[in-house]
Amino acid sequence: MGAVFIGVIDRGTNVLQVRPTTLCPLNCVFCSVDAGPRSKWRQAEYMVSSPEWLAGWAGRIARFKGGGVEALIDGVGDPFTYPHLPGLVSLLKREEGVERVAVETHGWALTIPLVERLEEAGLDRINLSLDTLDPAQARLLTGTPWYPLERIIRVAEYIARETSIDLHVTPVWVPGVNDEAVRRVVEWTYRIGAGKRWPPVTIQKYNVHRYGRRVPRVKPQSWREFWERLRRLEEETGLRVTWTMEEWGMEKRPRVPLPYKKGSRLRVRAAAPGWLRGTLTAVTLDGEWLVTVKRAPRVPLGSTLRVRVAEAYDSIIIAEPA
Repeated sequence: MGAVFIGVIDRGTNVLQVRPTTLCPLNCVFCSVDAGPRSKWRQAEYMVSSPEWLAGWAGRIARFKGGGVEALIDGVGDPFTYPHLPGLVSLLKREEGVERVAVETHGWALTIPLVERLEEAGLDRINLSLDTLDPAQARLLTGTPWYPLERIIRVAEYIARETSIDLHVTPVWVPGVNDEAVRRVVEWTYRIGAGKRWPPVTIQKYNVHRYGRRVPRVKPQSWREFWERLRRLEEETGLRVTWTMEEWGMEKRPRVPLPYKKGSRLRVRAAAPGWLRGTLTAVTLDGEWLVTVKRAPRVPLGSTLRVRVAEAYDSIIIAEPA
């Protein structure tokens, strides 16, 4: 725990984010974390070598929360780049306190044999970020000329109709770009029978982040405008796209206590290059927490340095040289 880009993140609910990899082969034009081969901000990519180790941490935190926890495998990349994904799902399902397991993806790696392996491993839900049903527009939005939209649609329909895995579709709405496409995705989602146990579709708002990508000549909607347009879409189509936490089975739970707060001073060990340029990945001297050091000095890996905590939230610790 401790890093936003890898490991386990606790945001104070019964849903834990489990992040095994930062890799992604796509270059989505709206990517909020600047993933993919064309990344401008990244200097290193990460992958957890041991799925047993990662599942063990998730189980440890799930038990602290009292059980009934969802392990959501997501990331600042695409979880389907993780070669041990079916094994990780199986390991998480065996952990006491983990009730269900879901995984997010843009779908590029989906095949029927892989879906069958994930079903056998016990996967409960796939959150599929599908932004359009038009192949040319899909290639534009993903910034990837080989994006296999037709196969993704075919496998998604197989998931919804032929497996025990639930399908939840999560298009990103880029205003003025895929307005009509989002409507068609919503209608298609309901038509194929997605949402066997959870809501079938949720629309994501396009936002601009400091280290993310900006779509040229597109201004993000305000939250007020976004919610108003969602309500209008529901009225026009008769299909729901907004949901409560209760409908998702989400509830607030105790957070894992952070050992440090803003302003705390501590010594850490330099472990690896940081995920983003200008950062260093460090570990506390007791080996329990990852710490991202921004504006990091050049120091040999394995050396210790003094840092001051700049941010501490949601089990994430960001520091700077003291």
